[in-house]
Amino acid sequence: MGDFLWFFIVYQCRTLYNNVENRIYVEEVILVAHLGQAPVKKGPQFIFRLVTKTFFLLALFLGLTAGVGYNQYVNGLKPVASDHGAEIKLTVPTGATTGQIADLLKEKGLIKNSFIFRVYARLHRFDGKLKAGNYTLNTSMSLPQIMSKITGGSVEYITFTIPEGFNTRQIADRLAAKNLINKEVFFDLVANGDFDYDFLNGLPNNEKRLEGYLFPDTYKVTATTTEREIIDMMLARFAREATPEFRQKAQKLGLTLHQAVTLASIVEREAKVDKERPKVAAVFLNRMKKGWKLESCATVQYALGQPKARLLNKDLQIDSPYNTYKYSGLPPTPIASPGRASLQAAVNPANVDYLFFVVSQDGRHVFSRTLAEHNRAKAKYIKETFND
Repeated sequence: MGDFLWFFIVYQCRTLYNNVENRIYVEEVILVAHLGQAPVKKGPQFIFRLVTKTFFLLALFLGLTAGVGYNQYVNGLKPVASDHGAEIKLTVPTGATTGQIADLLKEKGLIKNSFIFRVYARLHRFDGKLKAGNYTLNTSMSLPQIMSKITGGSVEYITFTIPEGFNTRQIADRLAAKNLINKEVFFDLVANGDFDYDFLNGLPNNEKRLEGYLFPDTYKVTATTTEREIIDMMLARFAREATPEFRQKAQKLGLTLHQAVTLASIVEREAKVDKERPKVAAVFLNRMKKGWKLESCATVQYALGQPKARLLNKDLQIDSPYNTYKYSGLPPTPIASPGRASLQAAVNPANVDYLFFVVSQDGRHVFSRTLAEHNRAKAKYIKETFND
């Protein structure tokens, strides 16, 4: 409707001026303005004609101005480049106004005129409908094509994957490597962020608060996704695993939800083969029932902060609540983010009476019921490992 109105004004004004008699009227008005006096004709009829022609001249001026404006408007809708153009990345920040987006597009060389962009957005009711995100645009795209892409939400997504067994610090490192977070902001939210999930109730406000609850999975975000939104989507993903059935099974084993997640995180770090996870969980639960220390190397690795290829005897003496060689029971928090297989293993342990296990050279475990069996399995592992 806006474009049609421009056409109508220009068309009417130009048609009117093209009439010979009207041109004479215009020239007469110009003559009056120049000489400062009216032609010979005087009286009411002449004054009426003079006023009429003056208004006509004004309308003509406005029409011609509109015509020039319309040509500029149409030209402003055309692509900046007439050939294949250049591909340009554009990030539209969250909360950006139409005017701010127009300035960004002009600055990037994607449109000819930022004012025309705002006019087009207003005429076609796109104002306020432009979506934040990361876009790949081209200088060969017309203004309407650019507008369509930004209002259509053809956002460029960034995919990231958090593997099972990553701890919070490793998760932060991966996200920072993709320029998705500011680590300081991320860890402040981990410690103090207000997230509405019941499984976080009562957890102390520190950098380990969300350990184990940032569910390992593949996620899609945009360049404008905030640290809070990333954390929230990972917590929401965990919430889908922490079903009433999962909680009930944990309760039957004498575990709180937090303890079940902690056990699952140890299983995640200890086991490499999914089908062995229920047996690994059973070993730790059996040891807990007997009041034995868990003696998990994975918890010591977590206490050390930096993973080591092989733990030394002095490492097993580190004074940390995460050292399950030194302290009985589960550590105070999970040590990593467990995946579904480990979570399910923790509340569905195998019905076995194993109390020990040792990893073999191929990554599988050898399970034992007695210390003598375990020592034989361990000796075999040492021989195979260090004689090769």
